[in-house]
Amino acid sequence: MVKLSDYVISFLEKRGVKDIFMLSGGFCLPLVDSVGKSNINHICSLHEQAAAIGAEAYAQYKNSPGVCLVTAGPGGTNTITGVASAWLDSIPMIILSGQVQSRDIRGKRKVRQIGFQEIDMASIIRPITKYSKTLTKSDDARRVLEKAWYMATTGRQGPVWIEIPLDIQSSLVDPNLLEGFTPPVNKDRSEELENYVSKFYEMLMNASRPIILAGNGIRSAKAKEKFLQLTKLLNIPIMTTWKAIDFMDEEHPLFVGRPGLAGQRGANFSQQTSDLFISIGARLDHGQTAFNHTNFARNAKKIIVDIDEAEIEKMDFHVDCPVNFDALEFIDLALSRYEKTKDFSDWVSQCKEWQKKYPVVVPEYWAQEKYINNYVFIDVLSDLMKPSDLLVPGSSGACSEVTMQAFRTKNGMRIFNSEGLGSMGFGIPSAIGACIASENRHTVCIDGDGGFIMNIQELETVRRLQLPIKFFVLNNGGYVSIRNSQSKHFGQQWASSEKGGVTLPDFEKITKSYGLSYCRISSPKEIYKEVQKVLDSSESVVCEIMMLNTHETLPRNSTHKREDGTFVSLPMEDLLPLLPRDEFKRNMSVGDD
Repeated sequence: MVKLSDYVISFLEKRGVKDIFMLSGGFCLPLVDSVGKSNINHICSLHEQAAAIGAEAYAQYKNSPGVCLVTAGPGGTNTITGVASAWLDSIPMIILSGQVQSRDIRGKRKVRQIGFQEIDMASIIRPITKYSKTLTKSDDARRVLEKAWYMATTGRQGPVWIEIPLDIQSSLVDPNLLEGFTPPVNKDRSEELENYVSKFYEMLMNASRPIILAGNGIRSAKAKEKFLQLTKLLNIPIMTTWKAIDFMDEEHPLFVGRPGLAGQRGANFSQQTSDLFISIGARLDHGQTAFNHTNFARNAKKIIVDIDEAEIEKMDFHVDCPVNFDALEFIDLALSRYEKTKDFSDWVSQCKEWQKKYPVVVPEYWAQEKYINNYVFIDVLSDLMKPSDLLVPGSSGACSEVTMQAFRTKNGMRIFNSEGLGSMGFGIPSAIGACIASENRHTVCIDGDGGFIMNIQELETVRRLQLPIKFFVLNNGGYVSIRNSQSKHFGQQWASSEKGGVTLPDFEKITKSYGLSYCRISSPKEIYKEVQKVLDSSESVVCEIMMLNTHETLPRNSTHKREDGTFVSLPMEDLLPLLPRDEFKRNMSVGDD
């Protein structure tokens, strides 16, 4: 017989879990004790939100479940933001939470609460998890755990939640008598996939300007290397989503950029003039389509490969070849069925020409003398970071947009954040999770001043664990992206700057109070030297980058407010600042058949 909490942690160990992000509490103490006695390393965050975010980032790096352990009540509710992010970005997570004793669970009684800190987390979290369960019977432990692991890691991945009452945690079970979970038997769809791959090659042979958009679903399917093999054979232009930014380095002969609402102008021209658009593992959200399905690659036939049929069906344009399969299955068969295709080298050259002609970082950004231009900083960081480095931008605002839009990737880098939810407060705990997952790889985090403050208590975790993380905090006087939208559409800037009621603390004083090194860069004159000094430091560093409070992300899609208050977006190829009309028309004429 073994204690159930020991059985739970042993289950995780046997599946290769090496780290758990946690914050202890009275209603999860047996689980905490079992973690302490195991070979699993435990990372003690100082807020449950940070623990969940850390586990989510850990899972992104590992491409396997990140694990988070919290107590009942507020311990559970505090994790919701991290879980929501994992749900939207299809990140596998296992969340274990404590609960009051079984006798104190409200159940069907018509009251709000019986036990202290009792709240039904399994029900609250259900809409943003693939599986959530309160373990009410010890004998169900194996079945529930095996189902949770299966759900988190199979199909479109995502978070799962297991809530275990205090008395169940302490109960004894005989592992040999526990019944397991039997996964469902999948229908044989091999003939269907054969037909799709045949149609893929048929459409490719009939195309003149094909292009592929690669998304993070390829990585989730563990298909990145095979995808790169396929692209080499096909020899057609490749674009990536922000979540797949590190698939190809900037100089790869087939890489032509990252399109989108705040995309790269050259990539948008390539996409919008294509006659065959192929999406693999990209869910084509509003950031990718610029809120405008009607004008999205409007002259192209479309092939979409996505494991989630609903993501294909949501599109408001016709999908000529809707491939509802795992990316690895599609890529594997496409490789095995490959036959020499047409020569698309002229089209590749055209796309590469646009990429070179329309860089994101333009010379006038370097002409700014007061403070640091955000694009200049990202340009410098692109030059100085090493291929072995890990880059974790914040997930909201300029720190995310500009980094993902302008950073020039080197082969070997890992770069990611949490795009779907786009929450502030992710920078520090995400960097911690990523750094630990990578076994203390040199990590760079770019965060906004507003986001950095939201989980700033985790600087103590950085200090305690002596993690080699360099934090660059973009000080633009508050919430610059919100101010830009307010100025454009409302004429006032409430609750987004000091004038509007928002004040931020002294980052130097706070950083030093945690015993970490601090520096500030205010002028572009010696920016290479000063950034290099931060990167070369053997310690964790918080470096404040002083910027104007008027930053604007460019190029970007233009949105106009109609008289009735609704918004409409221009086609993706026509980004701000607008090009001269004759130049714009020449570029678009490439797509005229």
